[in-house]
Amino acid sequence: MDFMEKLSTLSAKLKQQASAIQTEEATKTAFIMPFIHNVLGYDVFDPTEVIPEFICDVGTKKGEKIDYAICKNGEVQILIECKKIGDALNLNHASQLFRYFHVTNARISILTNGQVYKFFTDLDSPNKMDEKPFLEFDLLDIDEYVLPELRKLTKSAFDVESIINAAGELKYLSQIKKLISSQFTAPDEDFVKFFASRVYDGIITQKVRDSFTELTRKAATQFLNDQINERLKSAISGVQNPPVTTEISSGTEPEEQGPGDENEIQTTLEEMEGYHIVKAIVRTVVDAGRISQRDTKSYFGILLDDNNRKPICRLHFNRSQKYIGIFDAEKNETRHPIATLDDIYQHADLLKSTACLYD
Repeated sequence: MDFMEKLSTLSAKLKQQASAIQTEEATKTAFIMPFIHNVLGYDVFDPTEVIPEFICDVGTKKGEKIDYAICKNGEVQILIECKKIGDALNLNHASQLFRYFHVTNARISILTNGQVYKFFTDLDSPNKMDEKPFLEFDLLDIDEYVLPELRKLTKSAFDVESIINAAGELKYLSQIKKLISSQFTAPDEDFVKFFASRVYDGIITQKVRDSFTELTRKAATQFLNDQINERLKSAISGVQNPPVTTEISSGTEPEEQGPGDENEIQTTLEEMEGYHIVKAIVRTVVDAGRISQRDTKSYFGILLDDNNRKPICRLHFNRSQKYIGIFDAEKNETRHPIATLDDIYQHADLLKSTACLYD
């Protein structure tokens, strides 16, 4: 199974069994150990690689235990503290992680209840665990944007420097997204005042402020709905302009990658957004669960059934002129230049035809 399939399998198990789990130990056995073993790829049955009940004396505190320590090359790299499924995850639950973090070589720590995983490092002060996670992951609400970063924590791709370098951006992106979400649902006074002062010429009294609080919330909701509806209408209508074919190439085998190449692949937000646009288009003719993606150094591939012999298209975004490459019945790739992501919708009919070729 590929990385996404492993996560989806564990997510399905979580949905089926979570209600039957009553203890922290059961949570570890049912969900957390499979996450460490199947998803991250570490051998939970090898005590030199995954140490349960890891003990490290901290000052006057002796014999305290952390649930798991993951080692690589004989050094502790990741610390994991576990709670029961359904328990809230907050700083009070992370006290042992804080204490252990600065007395081990670990640069990554995880606080989890088997469903939600919070990842911490030491961006704010060296060797001191941050109070806010740089990455959060929910198995019941899988965010495909964070999957490239989650992959960096796997045994085969573990690169602590790459993780730390990306952690700063991830941390603040996550916080900004949460802030935007909260402002769109319950705008605070400063947010409301920002918009009111630009569209209302009178004095902003409390009555005006109350009125604009609701107007701002409604406008934000309508804006998001309009964006979604516009994308969906474009995908369904499949408006097709005359194609501009710039290159045809045959062969659909994956790009050969040497040792260490996987770590050099950087999946961008633009590529993931392009993937979701293609998925929205193609899902009108095939089941959405059959549409998958694979990134390489040269292109971002979108496949049917996660099968490299069933290519739907390739996104060539790692250049100044962007292209979408679409395959015909002979599996020849025709590259069409695009200026913006919305231009993908112009090729909706071709994308749907390609997906239908394999059924």
